[in-house]
Amino acid sequence: MKELLSPRIHVVDALRGFAIVSILLLHNLEHFDYYYSPSNLPEWMKMVDKQVWETMFFLFGGKSYAIFALLFGLTFFIQSNNQAKKGKDFRARFAWRLVLLLGFGFVNSIFYEGDILTFFALMGFVLIPVAHLSNKAVLLIAVLLMVQPAEWCSLVWGLQHPDVKLGDPLSWSYFGQAGAYIEGDSFINTAIGNLTNGKVAVYLWNWEEGRFFQTASLFMLGMLAGRKGLFKTSDSNNRFWSRALVVAIVVIIPLFILKSNVTEWIPDEPIRRPLERILKSWYNVGFTLVLIASFVLLFSKGIGRKILGVFIPLGKMSLSNYMMQSVAGSILYYGFGFGLYKYTGASYCLLIGIALAVLQGIFCSWWLKSHRQGPLESIWHRLTWGKAK
Repeated sequence: MKELLSPRIHVVDALRGFAIVSILLLHNLEHFDYYYSPSNLPEWMKMVDKQVWETMFFLFGGKSYAIFALLFGLTFFIQSNNQAKKGKDFRARFAWRLVLLLGFGFVNSIFYEGDILTFFALMGFVLIPVAHLSNKAVLLIAVLLMVQPAEWCSLVWGLQHPDVKLGDPLSWSYFGQAGAYIEGDSFINTAIGNLTNGKVAVYLWNWEEGRFFQTASLFMLGMLAGRKGLFKTSDSNNRFWSRALVVAIVVIIPLFILKSNVTEWIPDEPIRRPLERILKSWYNVGFTLVLIASFVLLFSKGIGRKILGVFIPLGKMSLSNYMMQSVAGSILYYGFGFGLYKYTGASYCLLIGIALAVLQGIFCSWWLKSHRQGPLESIWHRLTWGKAK
């Protein structure tokens, strides 16, 4: 395995920071998981909002999370590899680290039901049994997961029963109940609703969207990227990312056409629904590769490094930033706070999101002048290692 940690790979921090900012922008557009369109906006503003929404989700919807998932697997490799050099097996301590992350996730879920920390914590256990497998074995497992086997089973069933009428996805009924507590002025009721109804809704949605298989696959691909040292600065890696960019663009064009027209081409819902999910999953991963490859290649250039380097402090404090976003977003948009969901369309929300991202960037730069890690990263680190470190 190639040495990866020293010197620190700043492009990874920058990429993680880019992902955390784009996640923040999308969460603001969604009023932090409470979809509501204000009716008092002028028609021209509604048209602008529609364009803002579609553009932002075209660029980042399903992709920012995928970047985060890939880097989660990469981080696992870095930590595991560092311990292996000392003759230590990291897997047991990684399991404990995931338990701690689960705790952070439950705290975050008090404010934001769409939290991904609990999901990543539970899914992270898939890395433990594959950690010592060969690259070929891990790649094979990752590909099989990325294929979306559950959806293919549903598709086979749909081909046999094309006339069956399917009900709405089960998660919809739970998300539909969110207004009862998010619109209210009680923080306690909101917290309880997020931790009960909200978590059920989110996990059902993750299953319905194929996120279980996709996330596990991305974790493993991130681990493989770490083994191959693909984020180190080198001419060979630049050639790899250049080829990856071209291949990804070639692949996502037909996938985009297929997923955009599958509703018109296939009227039978038992066939169409799983096919839509398969195509959407593959397209998002392909587009994610376009974003990652473009980012890495730009970062390898002097001017690109200066511009994209602004994301480095945000990436170094991604856990702290993610949880701060949830607290700030719930206070801004939910009923127990300022209730801005009633007044803000996508355009206003985007401006609020940009303002929050700038404030977080300023805070991170200030904090890291006197600390090695973010506040929550430091707590996670101490609880992970205790005296053993």
